[in-house]
Amino acid sequence: MRARADQASAPLYPQIDASASYQRTTANFTPRPGATPSSLSADFDPDFDLYNYFDFGVTARQLIFDFGQAYKHADAADATEAAHEASERASLSQIEERVRVSFFDARAANALLGVARETLENHERHFQQIEGFVRAGARAEIDLAQARTDRANARVDLINAENAYIAGKANLNYAIGVEGGTDYEVSDESLPPVEGEDGALDRLVERALANRPELAALARLVSAQELTRGSERGGHWPTLSAFTGVTEAGVELNDMAWNWNAGVILDWPLFQGGAVSARVAEASAALVGLHADLDGLRQQVRLEVEQARLAVRAAKAVITASEEAVASAREQLRLAEGRYQAGVGSALELGDAQLAMQHAAAQSVQAEYNLAAARARLLRAVGK
Repeated sequence: MRARADQASAPLYPQIDASASYQRTTANFTPRPGATPSSLSADFDPDFDLYNYFDFGVTARQLIFDFGQAYKHADAADATEAAHEASERASLSQIEERVRVSFFDARAANALLGVARETLENHERHFQQIEGFVRAGARAEIDLAQARTDRANARVDLINAENAYIAGKANLNYAIGVEGGTDYEVSDESLPPVEGEDGALDRLVERALANRPELAALARLVSAQELTRGSERGGHWPTLSAFTGVTEAGVELNDMAWNWNAGVILDWPLFQGGAVSARVAEASAALVGLHADLDGLRQQVRLEVEQARLAVRAAKAVITASEEAVASAREQLRLAEGRYQAGVGSALELGDAQLAMQHAAAQSVQAEYNLAAARARLLRAVGK
């Protein structure tokens, strides 16, 4: 876009042209009515004799005034360039959000893998305990069969969790543009609280309206379109330019004559079939559309900020509840294990407690992921 802006501003600077020509031509005189007395051509006898003719020249032109046509067109190009730079920042912001969300997705998959491993270890331990009870005749064979089934299901869950973790890292590689393997571990990191995430919505919206590059890009496009319309309106008025030139011409390179000229040109297109008015109307209609887009984008930004803020608040509340659920499920599993070892609990009760523990741990991981992802979206929503 910088190149286009330079192209638009080029007419504001001096225009210098150089030319050189060579001709091999006849020199027969061709009279025109009123150009020379007819007596000069009365006995003129044309022939095919050929002569050299060399012509060299340099001409310079400078725009003086055009009622803002060229100047506003150049300013419009500069504003368009600024709009594209803001759009580039908006694209980078979206990429950053996608990378953050992909990272936390892989991190959550890693945490779920840990839950699956812990669950399998618990099932392995329960299987060994129940196997001992069955051998001692303290428990029925069906308890061992149930424990074997639970252990097999835990192994399946572990395999699925491992695959999900690898897929999460592959998706992270894609998000950050890395062509490589997934033989690495995702660090256990999270996003700190976003400034103002617990504050008033209007404060966050104000920050977003001031910082979002999409809004800046569209505002620049509005300015560019306003300048374009002003430039088109200048087409109704004349253009004033100055020029000067030097020429050297002759039939031989060592016998040439030079000339110099200078002047001004006032060019005023009085009527062009309504083309200028049509271009002004087109620019005005485009400007109305851009204003509508800008109003719509402001509303969209407010919606995105409010949605991200609510998502953060909900995720924080869910984390508190999930922590309580994990603590309760852990206590339930401890009691179920004790009851089973004491002979007053059943294998079904133990399996339900183990399932509740697994579910609560997965819920806790998901809650932490939701909070990190919501904060990543809130960061982009407020233009950070």
